[in-house]
Amino acid sequence: MRSSNGCWTCRLRRKRCDEAHPVCDSCAALCITCHFDTTNRPDWMDGGVKQEEMASRIKCEIKERAHCRRGQRAVVDRVIANVSSGPSLPTPSFTPFETTPSTNNDNMETTPSQRGAACTLLSKEARENLAFGPSESVLLAFYLEHLLPFLFPFYRPSFLQGGRAWIFELMISSPVVRQATLCQGSYFFSLVRGMGSEAEVLEKALTQITDTFGVLRQALQVVEGSGISQHLHGAVRILASIIQIQYFQNAIPRFHDSWQTHLSASIALFRQLLDSVIESAESRERFAAIMSRLGPSPTSTWNSSIENGQIPTPEQAAFRFSSAVVIMEDTIASTALQEQPTLYDYHRSLLGTTEGTSGSPINLESVMGVKNWVLINIGQIAALDAWKQQRKRAGALDVVELVQRHEAIKDSLVVRLMNLENKPTGGAKDPGNLLDVFAPPPGQSDLVSQVWAHAAILYLSVVVSGWQPASLEVRYHISRIIDLLKLQASPTLLRTMVWPFCVAGCLAQPTQEAQFREMTATLQPRSIFGTVHIALEIMENVWRSRDAEVTTRDFAMCFRVQGNSVLLI
Repeated sequence: MRSSNGCWTCRLRRKRCDEAHPVCDSCAALCITCHFDTTNRPDWMDGGVKQEEMASRIKCEIKERAHCRRGQRAVVDRVIANVSSGPSLPTPSFTPFETTPSTNNDNMETTPSQRGAACTLLSKEARENLAFGPSESVLLAFYLEHLLPFLFPFYRPSFLQGGRAWIFELMISSPVVRQATLCQGSYFFSLVRGMGSEAEVLEKALTQITDTFGVLRQALQVVEGSGISQHLHGAVRILASIIQIQYFQNAIPRFHDSWQTHLSASIALFRQLLDSVIESAESRERFAAIMSRLGPSPTSTWNSSIENGQIPTPEQAAFRFSSAVVIMEDTIASTALQEQPTLYDYHRSLLGTTEGTSGSPINLESVMGVKNWVLINIGQIAALDAWKQQRKRAGALDVVELVQRHEAIKDSLVVRLMNLENKPTGGAKDPGNLLDVFAPPPGQSDLVSQVWAHAAILYLSVVVSGWQPASLEVRYHISRIIDLLKLQASPTLLRTMVWPFCVAGCLAQPTQEAQFREMTATLQPRSIFGTVHIALEIMENVWRSRDAEVTTRDFAMCFRVQGNSVLLI
């Protein structure tokens, strides 16, 4: 029998739903979006035209994701072959939310979580499993010292705010986070050291990812059993781990097809976290309420030796970091899916407005290197594109409204971009941060934000005016992006600008193609810089069909490789 509490996707398809959160098994098996909201009925479930349109879109999505499902079955087959032919990393046998235990009892003890809501029974064997082995210590150190700065080069929190210590603390106390970081550290460490062929390293990574998902599954079952409000700290650790694995898989071409399933899971968990407190309040207030609940308890020793308690707890830092990443990914994904960002309604409250973002709970620049106002504008353009497509299908497009909304977004982008370009460079350092070795290079995020802003204007131009690479305005913004990219001190920072890089490349003139190829050629091997090479592959496809009919071409059409949309993060 079909459940009346199942996800809206299964209800629309008239299929049985197992009600698993945040993604049900039926949707996960089909690699499609799982619309799971137990409080609000979607607008498209109207029993009429909108519902029929959504049903058609889901059918198309099922058809388009067939390639992904075949790939996943092949991955599972390889993992099973590996397990049967040799040893693999064991699935941990301990509770996935545990923190460092005390040692009052040698056999069995009740350990209250330092920050969690529940207590956990730990056996002696489980406590021993929490200890680091020599190889794990090397991999975790490698992750902190080399891999994390590589994956998130702009994430350099001040030592006055605890730096990256929160990640190290969660590695020690949280098996969920530890397994996610070990999986990444093992893969990249093997590549750097040349330990085996690339195929062997990849096969080992498949096994480790399977183990990681096993730990995540255990953790999600605990949350589902009692609810997020009872396991807020554990849910935050799960969210951080899902994002870690998603970023890891997104960097590897072989795993790139699975991004939609993982992004849907992280978005659903993020929304459930916000919805777990003060339901009627704005997102900003709910975010603050969660941060307060994630803070140290009155009896906790966390921050007890820190004057004024300035250093956030590990879960507070993890939630702020994860929130920035999931909002960024959701917004960029919407440009490929031609949909309004799923978290669009949260942007104004959590990111601020295009006129000002001071005091916003989430600072994208400190995590992703992009100023909040840039992503807000990209989200508005994606929402405008989704609105335009919907109105066109209904035969009721209001061109006047389209132009008005276009002008408002463009004026905002142009003004903020001009202010950024005219901003003086250099300047004295903040005396309070003189010892901060992790301070970002001066002006680098400004330069990166300029690249993103120019690309956003190109994106807006295509959404409103169509594919016009010969336009003087389009050619100007492409030239500016190329010039700015050449100013980068390190070519590896191109990894943080894959979306604008691809937007500009798709619209580039034949004489500019070589410059885009040269910038990509320096980023080797492909197994580490996979997303950049996928972006070049997208450009090459567009360039080959440059002389074809382009009246219907848009970026959603371009951002597809072998029929699958690509997340350019």
